Formats: sequence, structure tokens, C-alpha cells
Amino acid sequence: MNTPSAIRKVYKGIADRHQMFRMFDRYAQRPHRFGGDASALYAGEWFEITEREHDYMFEILPPLWIRGSMFAMREFLTGPVTSVFFALRIDGIIRHFHGYCDLSDDRSVEDMRLAIIERETRPVRAMTRQERLEHIWSATADGYRGYTDETSSDYPPGHRVITLFSAAGSSRLKLLDDLTDDEIATKLPVQLRHLPDAAAAA
Repeated sequence: MNTPSAIRKVYKGIADRHQMFRMFDRYAQRPHRFGGDASALYAGEWFEITEREHDYMFEILPPLWIRGSMFAMREFLTGPVTSVFFALRIDGIIRHFHGYCDLSDDRSVEDMRLAIIERETRPVRAMTRQERLEHIWSATADGYRGYTDETSSDYPPGHRVITLFSAAGSSRLKLLDDLTDDEIATKLPVQLRHLPDAAAAA
């Protein structure tokens, strides 16, 4: 199921190379992966990477373009969506980010740059509920996340599901968007469980 794109942070922390490559296609398991235009699914996603990974990606292929501290990948992911890498000075420190931008929109790159700066200059370390859910999706191994399909009796096809485990060791699937606060807490790493809600902290 494709959903409207919006600029959104999909991982809390700094992704290493392994995690970066996993997040380049967070929807690889989706039904009918090679059918239709998935631009809206990817456009607007961003996460932080290391300087090393930023420089590594710069050296893989000649960039499509370089604009100051930003460059775009020559190979498009889907439709007009491609990777754009940012080196941004935030609170006096140069930090590095990857984002998917829809280059058919002339403002997409600048809008993402401004959104990243705005999100990362908030004075309180916090996460919105949606950021918590996206972090869980990004950090969960493929074997423990997936999608509903035509055989799912409880949900319409194309919705993201996560495996939950009981204290007794049994497992069940639950829609990612339907996780309770307690279930979200158990799926997050310890250092993220008690962060305040970003909306309340803003």
C-alpha cells in the first residue's frame, strides 16, 4: 500500500554502513514490489549517517549534481526519486544525512534540508509516535517484519506488520500502526524508551 509522502525521520541515531544499506529499501518486502509507481512511498524519508558513509557514497559514482554541501545520486530509486546526501552544520557541528527526494518537485531538496535542520535543532531529545514506529520498522530484521496480503483475514492487504513475542515465547503479528505504547517501548532500544514525545516537547 502506497501512502502520501511527507518529510519524515525514519531512524533515531547514526546509521552505520550495514544499516544504511538496509534502509535504502525499507519496503523491499512489500506486495507487488515491481508494480506501479512507488515514488510517494520513499520520497521524504531521511536519516543520519556517518561522514565515512557520506564520503563512501560520493565516491561510488559521479553524482548527478553537486550543490554546495549536497549531492544527488545518478541512479534513481523509483520514478523521479533519488538519494540526496547532505553535510549540514547543526549547532556548530557538521553532520551527515541521507534523504530520498522527488526531483520532479523543484523544492523537494531545499524543503528536506530545512526540515532536517529544524528537526535536529530542537533543544529537547524527543521522538514523535510516528518516529518511534518508523525506527522500529527500520531496525527490525526482515524475518520479523512484513506485510499483510490477500490471505490475511483480519486486515486489508499491503499494511506493515511486526512480530511480537509473549513472555511465554509465543509470537503473533500485529499492524505496526496499531502498536500500543507498551508494545512500542518493548521494541525500542533501552536508550530510546523513555524519551519525551517530540510534539509535547516542541
